[in-house]
Amino acid sequence: MGAFAELYEDLHGALGPQAWWPAESRFEVLVGAVLTQNAAWRNVEQAITRLRDAALFAPEAILAAPVARVAECIRPSGYYNIKTQRLRAACEAWLALGGEQGMAAMPTLALRNALLAVHGLGPESVDDVLLYGFERPVFVIDAYTRRIFSRIGVVDPRAGYDTLQQQFQADLPVDAQQFNEYHALIVQLGKSFCRPRQPRCGDCPLLSRCAHGRAEMNQRS
Repeated sequence: MGAFAELYEDLHGALGPQAWWPAESRFEVLVGAVLTQNAAWRNVEQAITRLRDAALFAPEAILAAPVARVAECIRPSGYYNIKTQRLRAACEAWLALGGEQGMAAMPTLALRNALLAVHGLGPESVDDVLLYGFERPVFVIDAYTRRIFSRIGVVDPRAGYDTLQQQFQADLPVDAQQFNEYHALIVQLGKSFCRPRQPRCGDCPLLSRCAHGRAEMNQRS
């Protein structure tokens, strides 16, 4: 068992199952992936609720509505004018690719490349959609992942997205459910313990494996 697999076992044992992503449909995962960029999830939930309340929670409805109306609905997510354009582009792609059924029938690499071609969708957003929306075994790399695993000492924080993704996927079973759970555990650890500033190293379940954490504790003692 490699380092990434061992760390998964440690995290799962310490934090338990997370049952994440919190979405009701594949389209909601796509919308959430656009709106969560530089936003807290609670604000994304507010924006999604406002879209639903305005009867705009469908790709056709979003594209038919005045741009200003959509922007006002998603205002809680921040950067709402930019995100409105990105959301419209994502909705256009959703329809062009055949909607949920058409996208579900596409091979993973083809679907990933098609979504990466959409304005405003980067690798992290696309892989969120693939993993959480379409149950494809692609590992999501985000800021939590970089911070936690560079502090532990098993990744280079300067490495590119694809390089880090390949490191994880090479060491883990090809299992979308496990990738889903692992990423959710990483997010929970990053929020609760491995913070950007003032990390709670003394309480962290990965302290014994973390070079940064041990150094922090030595400085405090």
